Amino acid sequence: MTAFVLGATAMGCVVVALFFAHFWRDTGDRFFALFALAFLTFGVNRFVIVVLDEREGDDSLAYAIRLLAFVIIIVAVVDKNRRPAAPS
Repeated sequence: MTAFVLGATAMGCVVVALFFAHFWRDTGDRFFALFALAFLTFGVNRFVIVVLDEREGDDSLAYAIRLLAFVIIIVAVVDKNRRPAAPS
């Protein structure tokens, strides 16, 4: 059951990543590209958790991937706030 739920949340993360990729393609804003990458990373994280659960080994890889996703989100927010606003 756990693998099913993790698979469903992985699929949800990939769908959200596709939405952000669509917004990035329409606007060209790096913010959306970085968020798409972050949610894709979250999806990979869910997959790694399922694989590691079957091995019952060290979970540090899953935590490192999740940390990478959060760092990407922080970089996206900081990058968005440091850039000057585009003229209307």
